[in-house]
Amino acid sequence: MTINGFLHPALAFIALALALPFFRGKQWKFFLLIPPVIAIGVVFTATLGNFGVIPYLGNVLVFGRVDKLSLVFANVFAIQSLIGMIYALHMDDKAHHAAAALYVAGSFGCVFAGDYLTLFIFWELMAVASTFLVWLHRTKTSSAAGFRYFLFHMLGGLFLLGGLLLRYSEIGTFAFLPVDPHGMEYYDWLILIGFCVNAAVVPLHAWLPDAYPEATIPGAVFMCAFTTKTAVYVLARGFSGVYALAVAGTFMAVYGVLYASMENNARRILSYHIVSQVGYMVAGIGIGTAMCLNGAVAHAYAHILYKGLLFMSVGTVMYAVGTADLDRLGGLVGKMPVVMLLYLVGAVSISGMPFFNGFISKTMTITGAAESHHTLLAVGLEIAAVGTFLSVGIKLPYFAFWHKPARTDVKLKTIPKNMYVAMGIAAFLCFAQGVYPQMLYKLLPFPVEYHPYSPWHLLQAAMLLAFTGAGFWIMRKVIVPHHGRNLDFDKLYRFIGNMGLLLVCRPIAWVDSIWTTVYRVIGLKWLMNSAAGSSWFDRKGIDTVVDGTAYTVRNIGRTSAKIQTGRLQDYLGLAVFIALCVYGLVWYFG
Repeated sequence: MTINGFLHPALAFIALALALPFFRGKQWKFFLLIPPVIAIGVVFTATLGNFGVIPYLGNVLVFGRVDKLSLVFANVFAIQSLIGMIYALHMDDKAHHAAAALYVAGSFGCVFAGDYLTLFIFWELMAVASTFLVWLHRTKTSSAAGFRYFLFHMLGGLFLLGGLLLRYSEIGTFAFLPVDPHGMEYYDWLILIGFCVNAAVVPLHAWLPDAYPEATIPGAVFMCAFTTKTAVYVLARGFSGVYALAVAGTFMAVYGVLYASMENNARRILSYHIVSQVGYMVAGIGIGTAMCLNGAVAHAYAHILYKGLLFMSVGTVMYAVGTADLDRLGGLVGKMPVVMLLYLVGAVSISGMPFFNGFISKTMTITGAAESHHTLLAVGLEIAAVGTFLSVGIKLPYFAFWHKPARTDVKLKTIPKNMYVAMGIAAFLCFAQGVYPQMLYKLLPFPVEYHPYSPWHLLQAAMLLAFTGAGFWIMRKVIVPHHGRNLDFDKLYRFIGNMGLLLVCRPIAWVDSIWTTVYRVIGLKWLMNSAAGSSWFDRKGIDTVVDGTAYTVRNIGRTSAKIQTGRLQDYLGLAVFIALCVYGLVWYFG
């Protein structure tokens, strides 16, 4: 099925989700790979233009806006959807695969949406489908985390919906166009807040480290790739140059690595690093120069690949061992050497090591910030790079694979081959884009005039990595992970909740308790007396009248029955008697 000559990738994934319940046999899992392959073919052969333009209630819905910005995100979404589906091939849960397919469909729908109404429809599809990727882990913790995740995204969706409706009432169109950074209206700010929820902008980010670690193992791989990067896309599309985003993004970058350095659970460490790495993208979009926008888009592309690889590697450890807590891991290098090597590819990529894709995109963003004279922002992003290498590049693999001898009482589960294949594809792409940046440059929305492998950039990266590594080695016995959970901004949310109980719920409960006492002492007694009076009236009044009438009718009936003897002489005598009575009355009154 095509839309004016453009085969929308979302259609293939929606068709897969609808068809999954009807698949039988053992070979149905290979159908999971068809939509990603179709998506890759469509994206790599698409022509620029608007497709799927549908008139609707006096407006125009655009389902297929294909330009350089949408294509670069669609490109990596298609590749990552194939990697994610391969990684999940061993799962028999059709509900999980259907939720993943609808989630990817929503992401493609958002990327190609040319109007806010279409964007909102697919935006909400993403929120609902991704919630099931958390719930389908089927634990008590995942159920609670999924509920909180859903509430957050419904909140963001309400901000988006309110903003787009108010915008329509003011300007009369749903067209998704860039805003003027210096003339934003109130409805633009509402839309921006809705986007920032999905981008996990601090302090609207707590749903991410709360929900991603509780998702299914393949579900987390999908979630780390699509939700926040779709938000990065819409921010780049509509809000580039809004300086508030530059400041917020830099704060995200530092804040994320700070909490990641304190965490014990490997998937929570990686989740906080999503906040940090998306901060680079948000900062680049906020600065708004061509180089910073290219850096933000390139970093989103690279991040999907290396973060997916990191979540797959940690997920594989969790699958084999049964836990992702660093204090319960260690000594796995001899038992899982291939997983360790593949993880390190993702770790050095996110850390910005030369010859890996993170080095290309991260240095482009930082250089763009420095060249546009945002020195403090560039310094903040560099500090975040140090924390990234410290926590993800060194701390996590050290305590997971080397820190202590392997436990002899733990028997590892056999890792499915499809997991290795998916991780291998991601690792290859991370390295290939690092050594050949043109693979990435030709996809970016603006012409690229950036050379990452200059002597200064290489020296800068070497010093950053070397000093960070030396600092970790000195402090390795001090920063040993301990079991526990950092509440982060959950402390604020819990404080607000407790204040709500104190200021709203408890006064209402106090009034309700007083009313209950009054009702029990006065109202209930009055009600019982009323019931007793009603009972007396029913017996003495209603029953007397109704029963008396019934008895009278019954007696008349019985007397009438006795009179009806069936003999002619009785009837004639009765007639004569009645006639004499009538005659007597007439004579008397006459």
